[in-house]
Amino acid sequence: MSRSFEALAGLIAPLLTPFDHDLSVATDLYVGHAHRLLEQGCVGLAPFGTTGEALSLGIDERRAALEAPIDSGIDPGRLQPGTGLTNLPDTIELTTHALRLGCRAAMVLPPFFVKTPPDAGIHHYFSRLIDAVDDDARIVLYHIPQVAGVGFTPELVAELHRSFPRQIVSIKDSSGDWANTLRLFEIAGLAVYPGSELRLLDALDKGSPGCISATANRNAPAIVEVIDRHRSGDHATAAALHTAVVAQRLVFERYGPIPAQKYLLAETHGDERWRNVRPPLLPLARADRAALVAALARSGPHDPSTPDRAAGRSRTRAQPHALAQSHGGRCRWRPGRARRNRGRRGTRRRVTQLDRRTP
Repeated sequence: MSRSFEALAGLIAPLLTPFDHDLSVATDLYVGHAHRLLEQGCVGLAPFGTTGEALSLGIDERRAALEAPIDSGIDPGRLQPGTGLTNLPDTIELTTHALRLGCRAAMVLPPFFVKTPPDAGIHHYFSRLIDAVDDDARIVLYHIPQVAGVGFTPELVAELHRSFPRQIVSIKDSSGDWANTLRLFEIAGLAVYPGSELRLLDALDKGSPGCISATANRNAPAIVEVIDRHRSGDHATAAALHTAVVAQRLVFERYGPIPAQKYLLAETHGDERWRNVRPPLLPLARADRAALVAALARSGPHDPSTPDRAAGRSRTRAQPHALAQSHGGRCRWRPGRARRNRGRRGTRRRVTQLDRRTP
């Protein structure tokens, strides 16, 4: 019997993937970062999205990396990992693995690389996926056509939700096209997450449960504050905070959200491994580092680790990401808390060879 789906309400962080200097996944950093984001107020995590360099990771790496936070004590119900690949068998394998671990849902791209596939073909792809995964499938459609080259039309989304109302439960719209997002909100029973905080207040007004934003990796407390203020009815403060949050987002977009945020995490936590990205990406250029820090400082100087609300003071600005702040950087993960994996398929071998990148 299919389990009911309840959308995570709040900020979901598309988890960055840290790499050791040999470009294997740095599991210790990965797990620590996952715990830290949840401590900062994220309601969930979305591993293996665009921000997580998912298509630069091999299938075995993705399986092992998904199991690691769960073994450290993180509730799998707070995870909705990306599982979509160009071919159906691998998508079925990753989706089945995630759902058997207890993840809330799997976030699935349309089958990409094939140029302009017909809506009927994409519908058939998801029909076969759901048949293979079984009735317990819970799928978040991942719409990012400017990167994937293929997207979901609103008509296709509506048809998929009509055909599979218990399985096609949500969509992340990272297109940046607000008119498209508005059409998705018209689909009854579908949870719609914008893929950034730029139109967050408008999305919340439309009934969105929150947003899935790359910049949650460095700006989670400020984005969470916007959502909390809006939900409490303090719309004026939410709007003021949102202005600074948007300014931060635009800075990261200018310098590249992945290398820019990884550079800041390396500086914050004193671990050079955070700077590593997998080809074809490159680390943040040395010439851009000071400019990035200066631009973030101009966008709203406030330290989110200061408990203003607890001290009875109102925040009037969103915070910057000063390099000195640690965001309470102690990780509560202890290896001894790892749980047994009953009935889980897959390997935990450490992959040290860089797997071939999926086209």
